[in-house]
This record gives sequence, structure tokens and C-alpha cells, in this order.
Amino acid sequence: MINYIFCLKIASFAIVSILSLSCQKSIIRQLKQTQAAAQQKPQPNLTYGDLVIKEQLDHILIPVSLADRDVDKESYYDSSRSNSGINQYINIIFYSKKDSKTHLLLNKKAIVTAFELLPHKQEKNPFRFWFYQIIDSDINGDKKLDYQDARIAYLSDLSGKNVQQITPNNTQVMNWTVVPSVDAIFIKILKDSDNDKKFTDKDETNFIKVNLDKPGIGTEIISDEIQQQIKSLFLQ
Repeated sequence: MINYIFCLKIASFAIVSILSLSCQKSIIRQLKQTQAAAQQKPQPNLTYGDLVIKEQLDHILIPVSLADRDVDKESYYDSSRSNSGINQYINIIFYSKKDSKTHLLLNKKAIVTAFELLPHKQEKNPFRFWFYQIIDSDINGDKKLDYQDARIAYLSDLSGKNVQQITPNNTQVMNWTVVPSVDAIFIKILKDSDNDKKFTDKDETNFIKVNLDKPGIGTEIISDEIQQQIKSLFLQ
């Protein structure tokens, strides 16, 4: 009887060992298949936009995109000029006319939705900065950068260096204008005022002023006090 029980235990152990080994082999095989599939996945091709050439500038710009990038282009609460032509560049190459050297505008993952030259009040130097609208923060936590995230304004010098943020985090640029007489740019922004990580028509707008002599994140020109005064007058 003891021998029978002993043999039964041995048989059970053998069966469990065989099943465990088989399971391990299956897991290893699946892992290898997953790794192989990941290695075989084709890398997206880079595509380049038209050359941006200004005779007054020392650098030529080359916008860079991903050929198969799938960007959510659904409408969002925005009255900006960029709505008429949505871009989805992942970077911009600056090429020097003088020495043929190149460098990138950005050293991080981002989407450049618009870039324009800011006019300068001096006739000899008609341009002073490049102005960009850039999505570089996944504020809604969906693990992708798209038009539901913040769209921040940046400036760089004309060579594409000294990049500097000029609008606050968790905002979207709506439109902007340069006022040469005060050497400033005024930017209309949409704020995530209810902190729900979304930009909707329930959120507040404001204007910020950025001094172009000393660029930095601008200050809002419509104070909370003024807004409260307006609301109290309306509710009377």
C-alpha cells in the first residue's frame, strides 16, 4: 500500500513537472514571437515639406513629418488662424546657407502645428523671431500628442536656436498679433480653467502680453478683478 502511494506521488509530481515545463516553453515561445514581430515592424518613413527660404535670413527651413502619422484632426474649440490649414510636423531642420551645417529646432517629441516669422519694427531687420505653436505635453493622459492637448507658443531666434516658451502650460493658442509701437506680441489663449484636462467652450479665454525685448511667459492682461466686475454688472 505504501509503495502504491509513493508511486502515485511520483507520478503526480512528474505530471505537474511536465505541465509546468510545457507552460514555460509556451510562454517563452510567445515572448519570442512578440519580440520578433516588434523587430519586423517597419519604421515610419520621414517626409519633408517644401523648403522655406527667405532671402533676408541665413537659414533655410525644412519641415519634417512622419509619412504614416495618424493625427486626430477632429474639430476643437478654437478660432485660431491655424484651423484653416492644420500642420503636423514633428520637427524642423535649419540649414545654414553660409557653412551648410544643419541642426534641429527641437530635441523632444512634439508636433509643430504652425510657424511664422514675427515682423520687426526696424526696416533694416524686418524679422526678429520665429514664432511657433507646438504640442509637446500629453495633458489628458491618453498617451499621445494630438489636438486635444495644450498648444503652446514658443519663440526662437532666426537661426532656430534659443527656443523659449511664451504662453503658460495647459493652454491653447487661439490667435496673436504683434504691436510694434510697444514692441510686444499679444496672444489670445484658451485656458483649461475647470482643470478637467480638456479644452471646451466651457473654458475661459484671456490675452497675454509678451515683451519682445525680454521674451518669457507672458502675463494676462485681463485680471480676475476685472472679470468679476464684468460678471457682477451683467448679473445686476
